[in-house]
Amino acid sequence: MSVTPIDYLMSRRSVKFVRAPGPDDEQLAQILQAGMSAPDHGRLRPWRFALIRGAAIGRLADLATNAARSAGLPLTAEKEANTRRWLAQVPLLLGVACQLDHSNIKIPEHERMLATGAAVTQMLNAAHMLGFGAYWSTGLGTYLDEVIETLGFDGLDYRFMGYVAIGTPIQETAAPERPDHRQFVSEWAGI
Repeated sequence: MSVTPIDYLMSRRSVKFVRAPGPDDEQLAQILQAGMSAPDHGRLRPWRFALIRGAAIGRLADLATNAARSAGLPLTAEKEANTRRWLAQVPLLLGVACQLDHSNIKIPEHERMLATGAAVTQMLNAAHMLGFGAYWSTGLGTYLDEVIETLGFDGLDYRFMGYVAIGTPIQETAAPERPDHRQFVSEWAGI
């Protein structure tokens, strides 16, 4: 029995614990290009991504830890150690931001953020279909101006939305049991 595209979609799961190898340049291009097919009102293409690889991941951990401490939000020693242990294995992080473009008043900010989220979803699906594990995280100083600005996304023109870690799953896990869709659907038949 062959695996169909819908089977891939149904088996996608978040995989936090990944290691090298990550996607090569061709695979990374496919993953990023998949994001370009996201629904996008007005073709604003509001998504922006920062590639963070290799030693830069450790520098990001240092930056985020110090920024949290400076903001009066220090991590516990255990949380910092766990975060650093996790990141030491991650071969690729994508910083995710939504460009706001204040000159366009026709399309509201929330629609741009939805488009950015849809682009990330497409990328998560592409990574999964290529055999990689991926995980969208809002840790690592996602809400700290110092971190956001260092990555090139000021708080005026962008909404920073976290990081996507991509690599080879450390261990294979089955997709989690999903709820029945009918729990979340109602039919409206008119007035």
